[in-house]
Amino acid sequence: MSEGPGSRAIAIRELVLFRLRLFYREPGTMFWTFGFPMAMSIVLGIAFRTQEPDRIPCAVVRNEASPRVEEILRRSPDLSSEVSEEGAAGVALRTGKVALVIVPGAPPAPHTYRYDATRPESRLARALVDDALQRGEGRADAFAARSELTTEVGSRYIDFLVPGLIGLGLMSTGFWGIGFSLAEMRTKRLLKRLVATPMRRSDFLLSFVVVRALLLLVELPPLLVFARLAFSVKVHGSYGALALIALVGGLTFAAMGLLLACRSDNPQMVSGMINIASFPMYLCSGVFFASSRFPDALQPAIRALPLTALVDGLRAVMVEGAGTAGVLRELGVMTCWGVGCFALAIRLFRWR
Repeated sequence: MSEGPGSRAIAIRELVLFRLRLFYREPGTMFWTFGFPMAMSIVLGIAFRTQEPDRIPCAVVRNEASPRVEEILRRSPDLSSEVSEEGAAGVALRTGKVALVIVPGAPPAPHTYRYDATRPESRLARALVDDALQRGEGRADAFAARSELTTEVGSRYIDFLVPGLIGLGLMSTGFWGIGFSLAEMRTKRLLKRLVATPMRRSDFLLSFVVVRALLLLVELPPLLVFARLAFSVKVHGSYGALALIALVGGLTFAAMGLLLACRSDNPQMVSGMINIASFPMYLCSGVFFASSRFPDALQPAIRALPLTALVDGLRAVMVEGAGTAGVLRELGVMTCWGVGCFALAIRLFRWR
C-alpha cells in the first residue's frame, strides 16, 4: 500500500467512519453525550430557580424581654423568628436550622447575638435583626434611601452553571468516549487485528480526534438551544469564540483520553486512571461553584488545569460577552495540554 498523502487520507477517512458507526450504535454513549448534561441542567435549574427570597430563620431565647423582641421581629418582611429555650436555640444554631440566636436583654441591658461568622446568612441575619430591633426601639434614619430591585439574566445560578456543565460534558466525553473505547478495543482484540494492516498508529489515534471534532457539531448546539428555551440562558459573546473554545477543549480532552488509554490493558484499568485524572478537576475547576473559593496558594495550580481553562473560557463568552481576544489565555492553556498529551500518546501507544 502506498504511503502517499492520498492513501493516508483514505485510511483516516475509513477510520473516522468506523468510529462514527460505533458511536451511533451505542445508546449509552448517546445518553452521556446529550442526555446527561440536559438532565443535570433540568434538576439544578429547578433547584436554584429564580424565586422570592426566603425569610431568614432566627431563634429568640425565652426570658422576660423576649415578647418585646419577638413582636418587633415579627413585623420584619425579611426575618422569621420563634421563641425557644436556650438549650433548644443552641441546638438549632449548631444544626443550621436557624442563622442567629438572640438573647434579649432587659433595658438598659443590650441584646446578645450568637452566630457563626463563617456563614454568610448568619452575618446577614445579624445585620437585619439589629436593624429591625434598633428601628423598633425608635432609632431614626439619617436619610431616606431609595431601593431599585432588579434581577438580570446572566446573574442567576443557572447562567453560571450551564457553561460548567458544557465543560464537564466535553471532558467526560473525551475521557470516557475515547479512553474507555480504546481500552475496550484492546480487550476485544480489535487492535490485534488492526496491527496487521499497513496503518500508522498516528493515523489511528488521529481518527479519534477527528471524530471528536465532528461530534462537537451535533453535541454543542442542542445543549445551547435547550438552555435558551428552558432557562433563557443566552450567549452574550461571540458564537465564533464559543465554538472555538469548545472545539479546542473537546480536542484537548480527546488527546488526554488517548494518553490515559494508550497503554491500558483493560477497561477497568483505564476507568481508574480516568477517575484519578478527572476527580481533581470535578472538585476544583469551578463547574458547580467558583474556583476562586479555594485558597490563593492553590490558584496557580487550579488555573493551569484544562477544565478550569475550558469552563472559564465558556463563562467569559456566554456570561461576560467576551470575544476570542478575551479567552486567549484559556485557549493557550488547553492547546498546551492537548498538543503535549497527543504527542505523548503517539510515542507511548502500543498495539499490544
